[in-house]
Amino acid sequence: MKKILKVVAYLLGIVVILAIGGLAYLQFGFPKVDPAPELTIEYSPDRIERGAYLANHVTVCMDCHSKRDFSQFSGPPTPGTLGAGGDRFDHSIGLPGVFYAKNITPVGIADYSDGELYRLITTGVTNDNRPMFPLMPYTYYGKMDPEDIYDIIAYIRSIPSVASEIPESKADFPVNLILRTMPVNSTPSKKPDPSDQVAYGAYLVNASACMECHTQVSPQGIIIPELAFSGGRSFPFPGGTLVTSSNLTQDTETGIGSWNEEMFVRRFTQYADSGYVNPQVSPGEFNSIMPWTMYSGMKEEDLKAIYAYLKTIKPIKNEVVKFTSSR
Repeated sequence: MKKILKVVAYLLGIVVILAIGGLAYLQFGFPKVDPAPELTIEYSPDRIERGAYLANHVTVCMDCHSKRDFSQFSGPPTPGTLGAGGDRFDHSIGLPGVFYAKNITPVGIADYSDGELYRLITTGVTNDNRPMFPLMPYTYYGKMDPEDIYDIIAYIRSIPSVASEIPESKADFPVNLILRTMPVNSTPSKKPDPSDQVAYGAYLVNASACMECHTQVSPQGIIIPELAFSGGRSFPFPGGTLVTSSNLTQDTETGIGSWNEEMFVRRFTQYADSGYVNPQVSPGEFNSIMPWTMYSGMKEEDLKAIYAYLKTIKPIKNEVVKFTSSR
């Protein structure tokens, strides 16, 4: 009996050692990305202007990194909170932990060099080598033209500082360990010439991370590639309502296959009309997670390019119920 107990104790000891070794390997061996590049960006007016356009109307960084006011349709940023962060994303919307949008005003990123910010945006790794949960779609940003990322950095360096206390994000176990294996080096591309409308539209669709919301995910939260752009991903709102993303494929019955270019562009620009008044929305009423008021500032030629690219997406029949309520 004593011999059996010794063997069991020995085996348990091996298991403990292996577990500790595995944890140490994850802790010190990951994330596996290159060091931040040596980079000094010229904060020129042209860079800041382009960065403002991208951050507010294409990549919509300011959508998550501001306080969104969901008492209004599509939750526009609350005045005075631009870039200040603080929005909470947690289990109530199906996430494996509690995560907070960081302060990206100059006071919030003061301890980051330009190279560290570039690495953070394109790989999801902080300046102290911690991996971010991919709420920020850094895998998409990592495919963008570095010049566009430089423009965004120049812009957020230029906006007014807003002091804010942001709690630390915490992923649940074992996601906190899996997270360390997720970041990879960026694979940047050169921005296509806008005259190549389809290629430029594909670039903008990636920069806007359209596929992220408009594609169903597996139970593990992984995008299902064969269902790309067919909609059906659901987002819970407080009060038990559920908003589900639209089908953007060319299916004529359940997607946008019957839309012409003018209809598509108008779907966005209507929110920028001088006479448009954003409606108030009470809890339990239909709202949208899509930041329409921000995307409405996209240039018409860019919207037309996105439309041209979406016209190349194969039709997938997927009838979406856009809104359900527990009431």
